[in-house]
Amino acid sequence: MIIWISSYPKSGNTYVRSFLSAYYYTNDGVFDFELLKFIEQFPDKQFYNGYIKTKKQASEQWLHLQREIIKSKKIKFLKTHSAYGSLDNNPFTSSEVTIAGIYVVRDPRSVAVSLMNHFSLEKDQALTMLMDENRGIKSKDNNFATYTFLSSWSNHFKSWSNIKSFRTIIIKYEDLQNNSEKVFLDLIKFINNIINNYKGIDHQKFKKALETTSFNSLKKKESEEGFFEAVFSEEKEKKIPFFNLGFKNNWQNILTDEMVKKIENNFKKEMEELKYL
Repeated sequence: MIIWISSYPKSGNTYVRSFLSAYYYTNDGVFDFELLKFIEQFPDKQFYNGYIKTKKQASEQWLHLQREIIKSKKIKFLKTHSAYGSLDNNPFTSSEVTIAGIYVVRDPRSVAVSLMNHFSLEKDQALTMLMDENRGIKSKDNNFATYTFLSSWSNHFKSWSNIKSFRTIIIKYEDLQNNSEKVFLDLIKFINNIINNYKGIDHQKFKKALETTSFNSLKKKESEEGFFEAVFSEEKEKKIPFFNLGFKNNWQNILTDEMVKKIENNFKKEMEELKYL
């Protein structure tokens, strides 16, 4: 069965995956970027046979591909940026193949700044992306095997926070800065309960995983080794640092007052629910 690690882009998904891969896929809790390959992204080309020409053709296979993935009868972590729901009447996933969801959410004002860096967007382009209810992303080669339906930031959050068919846990990115130890401890307990692991917490491994996946550790590691998930900028002719501002993302000094007002007005209900306002 699948445990999804889901988020709107640039919300902390990789941070959470790094910790989980260090804790569940090592003996000592020491993180390495290669460990992220244990938690694959879905949808992705590797799961399809051949070139996928349309969104409809891609979405028609989502559930079938997930049924193939769970044939091993093992718990499988998968990363996604997909909204939870349907596209062209094709559901992204279901309780038939999914046992739980981990949803990582981040203040949309901070997300906007990170989108600008990661996708080389202007401020108005980042704002448009956040608010576009029909937004999707795919690879530059137009192979829809990678197509991910996002919708708007608010729709994305609502889709994963209101699921009734399987258990979910919501993690606020900001809490990873203020109290990462408690957040990750609660997360391990949640997962262990889901997978019926009654051995308890391996506190030595937990401590090492926490230490080697702190944002500063990940940023330093990328600087020294590079990171295969970093995006190459044709304009700058180099890879854009994946671990950029992190918790130092001071949107107050980057976004215009008009942009902040639009975000807060459009996402007021969800931001109040999450105590961002």
